[in-house]
Amino acid sequence: MGRAMAVLLMAISLGCCNIVNGAPPTVLTRVMPRRGADSCKPLVIAHRGASGYVPEHTLGAYALAITMGADYVEPDLVMTADGYLIARHDNELGLTTDVAQRPEFAGRFRTQIVDGRQMTGWFTEDFTLAEIKTLRAVERIPNSRPGNARMDGAFDIPTFQEIIDLVKSMEISEGRTIGIYPEIKHGTHFQHLGLGMERSLVDTFHRNGYIGPLAPAYIQSFEVNNLKELKELTDLRLIQLYGGNPANQPFDQFVTGTKLTYAEMATPEGLREIAKYAHAVGPEKNYIIPRKEDNTLGEPTNFVKDAHAAGLEVHPYTFRAENSFLPAEYRSESHSEAAIGDFNGELITFIATGIDGLFVDQPDVPLRVRDICLENKLQ
Repeated sequence: MGRAMAVLLMAISLGCCNIVNGAPPTVLTRVMPRRGADSCKPLVIAHRGASGYVPEHTLGAYALAITMGADYVEPDLVMTADGYLIARHDNELGLTTDVAQRPEFAGRFRTQIVDGRQMTGWFTEDFTLAEIKTLRAVERIPNSRPGNARMDGAFDIPTFQEIIDLVKSMEISEGRTIGIYPEIKHGTHFQHLGLGMERSLVDTFHRNGYIGPLAPAYIQSFEVNNLKELKELTDLRLIQLYGGNPANQPFDQFVTGTKLTYAEMATPEGLREIAKYAHAVGPEKNYIIPRKEDNTLGEPTNFVKDAHAAGLEVHPYTFRAENSFLPAEYRSESHSEAAIGDFNGELITFIATGIDGLFVDQPDVPLRVRDICLENKLQ
């Protein structure tokens, strides 16, 4: 007897087939749910892609993060002179592209004030997209990631639309939903240039079918007013980021003359105010477990509990495996900047605080550490 016939007869004996009026038998199979971008907790958000392995903000970094299983990929967005959203950590191009080796752009080198700080270099707002596309990506921190630096020049600078296209195509090959989690960089700066990103970002998301609070998308910002503006433009989920120094102000709050600091935003009252316009908060991880003077971890704060009480999810940043980024107790004995420490140990400690997601440069590691996902629990 053929294997297919044996399977069919077994199914009939178990009563899971219908034969009506001589119609061909239909075997009832159990359809497992497709894994969604929010099916697993805590969410693994690939910070600038799998940037611990491939130069950040490249299609290669995003693709690797997706194949590793990341729930979301996170592009930082800035604007070109002709109004295109592109993925770069900053609007200054010198650290992440080969622009310094391009004599045709030597005349674009200049100094300006960005978010209250003097910066010198080449800036995205001085380049058209066509010019940006002639540049090649390079590793931003080669001393910590010499392996990434071997890929300098391998990738170009992607647009936001190209990232969406990559994600949608890989959803087919991966058989799951993959989220996109962009950050608006230097929002006030670009608004003052007439290159505000908020409307363009929302339009791009909506045009590609990302609509409503259940869409696999978040929009993040360190500023406050643009998130409140976005709340009027879209129902996509928003996340309020916190600067590393709690005493600092969001730059838009400094410009408008308020006294609001990140420290005030981290209080129970401040979190309740954020919950009026945002779905989640993204603190630097020291807000959750501060480091002591010897660079070891201290005791957890009430930040996660207070945020949850306000109805907010908590997605801290940034988790990195290299010694130079780890708390002292999780570092390896090597003195190399590129040495990998006990990254699992740090992740387990932070996950135990009840965080709902995390930004990470090596997404494969927390994927092995976190709880099993929804689709596995249903099997």
